[in-house]
Amino acid sequence: MSIKTFRKGGIHPDADKLTADCMPERTPLADKLTIMLSQSIGAPSQPVVAAGAHVAAGELIAKAGGFVSSNIHSPCAGTVKKIEPARTPQGLWQNAIIIEPDAEQPEPTFNGRTEAEREALTPAEIIAIVAEAGIVGLGGATFPTHVKLSLPPGKKADTIILNGAECEPYLTCDDVLMRTRAREIIDGARLMKKGAGAGRIIAGVEENKPEAIKAIREAAAGIPDVEVAVLKKKYPQGSEKQLIQACTGRVVPAGGLPVDAGVIVDNVATAYAVWEAVALGKPLYERIVTVTGPNLEGRGNYIVAVGPPLETIINDIGGLPDDTEKVVCGGPMMGKAASTLDSPSTKGLSGVLVLPESMAMRRKPDPCIRCARCVEVCPMGLEPYMLAQLGGHKRWADAAARGVANCLECGCRSYICPPARPLLHFHRAG
Repeated sequence: MSIKTFRKGGIHPDADKLTADCMPERTPLADKLTIMLSQSIGAPSQPVVAAGAHVAAGELIAKAGGFVSSNIHSPCAGTVKKIEPARTPQGLWQNAIIIEPDAEQPEPTFNGRTEAEREALTPAEIIAIVAEAGIVGLGGATFPTHVKLSLPPGKKADTIILNGAECEPYLTCDDVLMRTRAREIIDGARLMKKGAGAGRIIAGVEENKPEAIKAIREAAAGIPDVEVAVLKKKYPQGSEKQLIQACTGRVVPAGGLPVDAGVIVDNVATAYAVWEAVALGKPLYERIVTVTGPNLEGRGNYIVAVGPPLETIINDIGGLPDDTEKVVCGGPMMGKAASTLDSPSTKGLSGVLVLPESMAMRRKPDPCIRCARCVEVCPMGLEPYMLAQLGGHKRWADAAARGVANCLECGCRSYICPPARPLLHFHRAG
């Protein structure tokens, strides 16, 4: 069996997949849901409800604020209490719709489609359904999926790559989804393939997920336009440009997008959300989130609605350990520390990582020792030590000339740096 990977750089952090065998469980509905109006890259959504309105589960509550934006739907039956600013996990204020759920929650009903009806859909109809359902990329970037499938004039994508790498340590939400919903993922990918006019699907899964690989292979058996690529366990294997190179051998040009290499990359959870929207008529208002940490007793994979505070999610599974120092939204490599646990979950939340003091304290940085290890591990072939120096001195034009815009913000260089220099922070500034 051929194991595929990208050619340049990368690191091998401990996987720490502590929740790999935890099948998804649904968390209780919170007493208050804060639905942020910025749930995707692009323009914030615009409310279509007002305070005092009663909404049903799955009802549209905010429309896309532009082409690059996404619709937002209520996760429950309840009453809109107010529309006001709320804090994101990083402490920024953004407008949000506050919903108080009803005490009784009827089972949501949606207008699904039979297999024959799904087969009869045109590409434009598929894209319209995806847009209406408010589906965004669930691998972290939250790019509106209908925009990704709507190729610009003159562009052509012949391949859809399903991203099942999940190379971030600790996160297992994609792994358990592939194990339990493999056929729906493949069917969702085929709908995206038709919508974008592509010819084939490649599902890329890291080698440390054997049960997911087996499930996806079984789901794809007998379907001629789907193949499964087993990927080497290496970070950042799931980054778009690295994944494209591993699966197809193609290179995305500097400053370009995957479509410039004839490829569209979508997370496996996004493909599942597309299947739910088209087959069940269900919009995107909940997802699987990995809630984990080395000392967190209730860790697992949970089906979490959009809107409950991070604190409520953690308290529902037993609360924070006494030695907690930091809570990270996402994984330890590309995730960001939460400045407040009163901020809500969003469509883009893939993980909540609770770290003890022994793992969260940052070492005092020492001067660069010119070891060049950051150059060796950079998957984009950049010079991280130089970019950090230029960023530290605010020499932005020089940083641009040396390719800082091509930085993935993957964190490889900070992970490997012996003197513990905060290289990624300087790159983000650049």
